[in-house]
Amino acid sequence: MPWILLVIAGLLEAGWAVGLKYTEGFTKPIPSLLTVLGIVASMYLIGVAGRTLPMGTAYAVWVGIGSCGAVILGMTLLGEPVNAARIFFLTLLMVAIVGLKFTA
Repeated sequence: MPWILLVIAGLLEAGWAVGLKYTEGFTKPIPSLLTVLGIVASMYLIGVAGRTLPMGTAYAVWVGIGSCGAVILGMTLLGEPVNAARIFFLTLLMVAIVGLKFTA
């Protein structure tokens, strides 16, 4: 169960990271509220997962999922560049996340 919570926390991190773009410096109320709720929920879930998982591993996986998600969302929603090098390094990051899960 803690791994599931950690994955959800990482997905929420990707969501709030991209949400920051839509808040326009926290000047738009609805995107700002959703972003803040995403931050709070993400932090809460990593805290709960960290009760049983090694915190170093939990944090690295959380950041990795959030980073991968933010890059993918950036490419699909925000028109960020998609090229072979970005896909290659994103794949390396995902391999590292899976490796951390299996060595924890």
